[in-house]
Amino acid sequence: MNLHEYQAKTLFRQFGIPVPAGEVVDRAEEAGSTARQLGGDSWVVKAQAHTGGRGKAGGVRLAHSPDEVEALAGELLGMTLVTHQSGPQGLPVQQVLVEQGCKIARELYLGLLLDRAHSHVAFLASAAGGMEIERVATQTPDRLLTTRINPATGLLPYQGRSLAFGLGLAGDQIKQFGQIMQGLYDLYLQKDASLIEINPLIVTGAGELLALDAKLNLDDNALYRHPELQALRDPSQEDAREREADRHDLNYITLDGDIGCMVNGAGLAMATMDLVKLHGGAPANFLDVGGGATAERVTEAFKLILSDPQVRAVLVNIFGGIVRCDLIAEGIISAARRVGVEVPVVVRLEGTNAPQGLQMLGQSGLNFITASGFSEAAERAVVAARAGQTGEAGR
Repeated sequence: MNLHEYQAKTLFRQFGIPVPAGEVVDRAEEAGSTARQLGGDSWVVKAQAHTGGRGKAGGVRLAHSPDEVEALAGELLGMTLVTHQSGPQGLPVQQVLVEQGCKIARELYLGLLLDRAHSHVAFLASAAGGMEIERVATQTPDRLLTTRINPATGLLPYQGRSLAFGLGLAGDQIKQFGQIMQGLYDLYLQKDASLIEINPLIVTGAGELLALDAKLNLDDNALYRHPELQALRDPSQEDAREREADRHDLNYITLDGDIGCMVNGAGLAMATMDLVKLHGGAPANFLDVGGGATAERVTEAFKLILSDPQVRAVLVNIFGGIVRCDLIAEGIISAARRVGVEVPVVVRLEGTNAPQGLQMLGQSGLNFITASGFSEAAERAVVAARAGQTGEAGR
């Protein structure tokens, strides 16, 4: 689960990580009054949306008077922010964060994530912080500094000093940097985060370190331990189909292809998408209906898949282990009749009672395209999507 910047900064404050003074508002007139309360001679108005690249997309504006703050907030509130991360559909802006302006001497980058290759939490840091950090990571990875934290010892003081030296910090800045690292590490562990980023972490004109931005992703699987964090979820920033899938305990992720995939098991779903790509197609989604698929769950899965106007064919790839294939076939037939499927549906069943399941599909009177092999099913789905209509030859 992603948090908004203002929500992440609230947690930063709780863990002793310095952030600019600021308040979130949802009305333009509140933005102006907030600027007056904060004081100063400049302010930053920041669109709150779950995407990076807000600055380049015009979602971060500098103002030099409270009236200008109010005007800029009026422009941002209600807009759809389109960035290179959000996709062409963009994300709605319903709140803005108004912060005091800061004099920036340097921009650094500091991140914390799980290094799965080494099974350690790792800090990443770079002296080239700011909007071009993605380019640094891809074109000059040697400018990224890394230190991994041994879970048996936790973060050690020398690791903070080592990164601070590598970033060119000196004097009291080294101590400040170590405290920020410790705060991030404690936050990461205590709140079950999956990613924390400060970009940029600035050195102010007075030589102080300040988290000018904040990105915090939480592990969905651990949210049951943090109801106070779960309450921070913003459904407006999530794909509508993914929200609906969550209501029915379906694992669904929207992609940009035209072949809807319904599979039981995450590994099989990944392999299915790989084979679709191998045969020249493009999956429209990742959808795992789970090992205990029922007729009701399959029906909801069909609804989700077909709610995407880009879908031109559906590939159902089910392995009957926990649930028998004949029961899966019954669910597929029931779902197709209830939903009114109008695109080609390719079905591959394997496992317990697979022959009976395939026979039921063939005798249903519906235009299912059945396949006996994994690769054959993917290939037929690609052909069906290209043709845009059901063919009798595949039955």
